[in-house]
Amino acid sequence: MSQSRKRRVFPFTAIVGQEEMKLALLLNVIDPRIGGVMIMGDRGTGKSTTIRALADLLPEIEVVAGDPYNSSTSDPDLQSAEVRQRAEAGETLLSEQRQVPMVDLPLGATEDRLCGTIDIEKALGEGVRAFEPGLLAKANRGLLYVDEVNLLDDHLVDVLLDSAASGWNTVEREGISVRHPARFVLIGSGNPEEGELRPQLLDRFGMSVEVRTVREPELRVQVVDQRTAFDADPDGFNASVQPVQDGLQERVVEAQQRLAQVHLDDDLRLRISAVCGTLDVDGLRGDIVTNRAARALAAFEGRNEVGENDVARVVACCLRHRLRKDPLETIDSGDRVVKVFCQVFERPEPTDSSEFELALAV
Repeated sequence: MSQSRKRRVFPFTAIVGQEEMKLALLLNVIDPRIGGVMIMGDRGTGKSTTIRALADLLPEIEVVAGDPYNSSTSDPDLQSAEVRQRAEAGETLLSEQRQVPMVDLPLGATEDRLCGTIDIEKALGEGVRAFEPGLLAKANRGLLYVDEVNLLDDHLVDVLLDSAASGWNTVEREGISVRHPARFVLIGSGNPEEGELRPQLLDRFGMSVEVRTVREPELRVQVVDQRTAFDADPDGFNASVQPVQDGLQERVVEAQQRLAQVHLDDDLRLRISAVCGTLDVDGLRGDIVTNRAARALAAFEGRNEVGENDVARVVACCLRHRLRKDPLETIDSGDRVVKVFCQVFERPEPTDSSEFELALAV
């Protein structure tokens, strides 16, 4: 993979602040079954920059050479039907290294562009029915990013969420039936001022984070200085943070390998479900996602056992977007989650959520 392309991406470890967003993204990379991240917040807070930086941070993946679906050479669940048939026939599959795909879904995309369609050129030129893969195929084993997801057509959001949940995309077009793997981390972002996402769609995202404009003058100056230094000399800037980037990449890879060994005891699981029940969260997605995110966090920090603090650090991100909205209520949904968590886990209640985060960081 060409280094010049990588050098033009602002490095993940140089992004100042937005710790909650960065952690949620890393946890979804460690365990994609968490179900993706919804990032809501002000314009110009580094949402797109952070997501592109995440794709650049990740190690290259091994894929079947020339395959448009980024098929794995060894895992049948990550192979297209054609590659699986070749493997079953005993063919030796040639492999190549590719950077983790990062696909941007434009707001004006059609369903055909997203899912794939008939290859018109082959149909007219050769008289054969052939499938032209779409963005879901390209995103397999990578990241799929939808900016302003709250402005995207509801039907496309449904298709996206169904593929993200099942890991497969099925297309029926003009006598052609194609089913291919579509395992990706779905990341949506939006500005609440431009409209809310429907609650039933919001619930399908594993985690939700809120990003706010940095107010402290010192941090704002640091952000401006970092960006100015990167724009003036991208190569030099990246070289200066490369050891830190390599260290974080190594931690993520180790966490992916460790995840299967991480244990979450019954008492913690009961208390997680008690929090969800007290908050009147519909369905069981909240319980499942909180369990997975806590395990991913323990793996990321090099532990085989989930502790209370792991749950504390992820619970607001996993549950805040699943709460029923009361238009008369003034308390923030994240603060409501923290309040109930402290009751169930018998912890002193903080005066605000920033105090809660500070206590966890110590």
